[in-house]
Amino acid sequence: MKSKTKAPSTKHWLIGSLVALVGLWLVARMAALGEPVWALGTLSLLGMGLYIYVSASTTASRYLFPGLAAMAVFVLFPMLLTLRLSTTNFSAANLLNFERAKAYLLEQKVRDEGRSYAFTLHGQGNAIRIALAQDAEGVGNLAPTLATAAFDPSAQTSIAAVQLANPGELGPALPIKAVVAQRQALAALALRLPDGTQLSYSGLREFAVLKPVWKPGAGDALTNTDTNQVFTPNTSTGFFEDDKGNRQAPGFSVGVGMSNYAKVLGSEAIRGPFLSIFLWTLMFSGITVLLASALGMTLAVLLNWPDLKGRTAYRTLLFLPYAVPGFISILVFKGLFNQNFGEINMILNALFGIKPSWFADPLLAKCMLVMVNVWLGYAYFMILCSGMLQTISADLYEASAIAGAGPLNNFFKITLPQIIPPLVPLLISAFAFNFNNFVLVALLTDGRPDFLNTTIPAGTTDILVSYTYRIAFKDAGADFGLAAAISVMIFAMVAVMAFAQIKLSKKNR
Repeated sequence: MKSKTKAPSTKHWLIGSLVALVGLWLVARMAALGEPVWALGTLSLLGMGLYIYVSASTTASRYLFPGLAAMAVFVLFPMLLTLRLSTTNFSAANLLNFERAKAYLLEQKVRDEGRSYAFTLHGQGNAIRIALAQDAEGVGNLAPTLATAAFDPSAQTSIAAVQLANPGELGPALPIKAVVAQRQALAALALRLPDGTQLSYSGLREFAVLKPVWKPGAGDALTNTDTNQVFTPNTSTGFFEDDKGNRQAPGFSVGVGMSNYAKVLGSEAIRGPFLSIFLWTLMFSGITVLLASALGMTLAVLLNWPDLKGRTAYRTLLFLPYAVPGFISILVFKGLFNQNFGEINMILNALFGIKPSWFADPLLAKCMLVMVNVWLGYAYFMILCSGMLQTISADLYEASAIAGAGPLNNFFKITLPQIIPPLVPLLISAFAFNFNNFVLVALLTDGRPDFLNTTIPAGTTDILVSYTYRIAFKDAGADFGLAAAISVMIFAMVAVMAFAQIKLSKKNR
């Protein structure tokens, strides 16, 4: 017998119509702003959602669509955008598209040094008049000493014709405070001289003739108005360049194919630090997981000993590092490891007479990172292993005791073989987490100390994710294309780890 599906009510149709109107308005705005890909994606998502929630035959899909839509918007789209950026030269120097970069250059203007005029403001009732003090030569039939123009400070843009005036007709000049208060209105004001020349606001006390730096040339070329030098767009580098290769900023973003990946793997100046950081990332993640799991497992076994008194108190105290927010613990350790004032160096100095440079020496900085990360992670493994120990049958230990086996033999022959299989997928996930443990590196060492003589700044304690962050947002000129390429490579590595974890989880089941 077929189940009957309920048709959408009038309220549902009204809500759907409202959502459709708002969505279509957003799509139209995106298209008008020159973003056809965004507009098409939004239109597709909107159309699919309206069909699912309005149609009477798609009831089951209504529960799946929000999750799938969120995955598409917040997971799939960022991945595709990062992949696209990795094939461009998008950076701080090549931030604009071609049209905006060209328009920016054409809008550039410089002051004509020979055509600048000081000014004063004068109040006349509710009006304000601007008085221009002329140079010795004068301009056209403009008086060589003084001319005035009235303007409306409330207007966003205005043009005022300059008129001849008698200085005696004006009252005292307004103070500098009043001039500063009118800066926005003055910036929007253009003064037209009798000969047609237009003056623009160019300083706190000055109006001047502004001339364009560039003028359009043949095709998309631009010509410098002073030197008549022609700059043509180079679609390989993303800059306007002359015949000698001189570049004019700002540049524009262009597709560069796989050159960012080739730069990471092929350029010696980048490949050397990148490989060092990659190997350190593997070591950092592996050593941290190994030591944290070993310490956590050992503590779990000790706390599982029935004859140990105060087990609950010990377990609570050992759980505290995991309960405290990680960034607080990291900042506390940053103070403890301070070379001059940290408690750790004070103790070492009192006992052995040494004060290690934890943040200046690369090896010590790496050891510090590992120690802090083990402290932050051992409690997680202690909790996991404590739960796994409860699943091991007590009969195995009783039989082992009858056979005369000791604690170490029980651990390696019974406990470890029982714990390792279910623990392996969790070890892989912990490895993947530490592979991208950005917060620890950023707060504790910030990747320092740096490698010397590198094209792109890189730190000896950087891991791949913090190295990518520095390339994109800090020290390397915001090279988003190169950072996106490294991000894609990191994603591929983490995807392999996730695939291995899924396979091992299925095998254990």
